[in-house]
Amino acid sequence: FPIRFPKERPPSQGLVFDNPLQASLFSTDRRPSSIVTTVDSVATYSTVRMAEEEQKVARTTPPEGRNPKSNDERVESRKKKRKKHLLKEAAKSDKRGVCYLSRVPPHMDPLKLRQILSQYGEIQRIYLTPEDPAAQIHRKRAGGFRGQQFSEGWVEFTKKSVAKRVANMLNGEQIGGRKRSSFYYDLWNIKYLSKFKWDDLTEEIAYKNAIREQKLTLEISAAKRERDFYLSKVDQSRALSSIEERIKKKQKVQQGSGATSELPDDQQALKVIRQFPQTRPVADNAEQSRPRLSKDILAGVFGGS
Repeated sequence: FPIRFPKERPPSQGLVFDNPLQASLFSTDRRPSSIVTTVDSVATYSTVRMAEEEQKVARTTPPEGRNPKSNDERVESRKKKRKKHLLKEAAKSDKRGVCYLSRVPPHMDPLKLRQILSQYGEIQRIYLTPEDPAAQIHRKRAGGFRGQQFSEGWVEFTKKSVAKRVANMLNGEQIGGRKRSSFYYDLWNIKYLSKFKWDDLTEEIAYKNAIREQKLTLEISAAKRERDFYLSKVDQSRALSSIEERIKKKQKVQQGSGATSELPDDQQALKVIRQFPQTRPVADNAEQSRPRLSKDILAGVFGGS
């Protein structure tokens, strides 16, 4: 049977090339003239790429006639913007009102509280104080609610009038909502705080945190002193025990050799004598030593004979 080969087609057919160099490599014409044209096309492609790169650099660099802003000017502009923002926030904070919650019902969290109180007015910020960790541990051991509970809280409204109205309307009333909720039958304990700002609350929290950190540092330093004192005494006891062991070994060696020479006083076993400070007992005649008024003065005051 005759062998039939498939018709050859130029590899450049149906292909897309990024540059003329690739097209020239896949071309079928291998004559010297084609090589020359390929070199020319590669040179033109490189010049075009260099021109594009120069244009990109020119776009990114600022013009010579215009000087860019220095770092000092940028910092000053940022400071001005911050001042304006702070002044705006201060003006807004003067119009805001804060309400205080003396008791937060169980299973109540900031999201649920915002969802309930947002029906009466726009709320800015909410802060709930977590309960004491000791009380939480005691409740968990007793088999109670194992989640996070809060002892008290603060709610900031955008307007003082809204905060006053909410406090007067809800104080002492039933929370309500869905009957299946755990705080359906609980009562609101809410009060409006006049002349109270959110910054006062943050300052108080920062002050409490600073006091707590100081107490922790004092406790840690005291614990370190106790540890160092204990370790020093341990080292001292080890040194004394090693001295005693050496003295005993020397005594055994001397007894084995039959020598009866006594050791000097410095090498004898040291006895540790501990002294404990004691308070002096109160004397029995302490009551007799107290100054008393004479009978003549008492008789003159009370009219006795």
